[in-house]
Amino acid sequence: MQGLHLTADLHHCRCDMRWLTDADALLAACEARVQAAGLRPVARLAHAFPATAAGPGGVTATVLLAESHLCIHTWPERGAVTLDVYVCNGSGDHEAAARNLEASLLTLFVPMRVQQQALRRGDLQGGMTE
Repeated sequence: MQGLHLTADLHHCRCDMRWLTDADALLAACEARVQAAGLRPVARLAHAFPATAAGPGGVTATVLLAESHLCIHTWPERGAVTLDVYVCNGSGDHEAAARNLEASLLTLFVPMRVQQQALRRGDLQGGMTE
């Protein structure tokens, strides 16, 4: 059950607006990046939210992995994105793949500011934050 949970809050993203608003395009990009990182997608789901007075609606995209999951939430009216990459290491060490996936997604969204966190999960010693 040991694994690595990466999160990133992306601010002032300068990417093409479709990555923040087009559920199908974002999901396809996520799945391609998952595979390029060497992880195995087993299911996928995306939801586009309706536009509001503040601007176009955002997207939630999830790719379930054999190793765990990737989840992305977008706020196009703020140019903001949250990323969540979690990999379990039960069948091997997937940490490098998780970090490569996160880095690939950062290049997709082109944020001006990023807040990243890493949490080791399932550690028998009680876990630790990097």
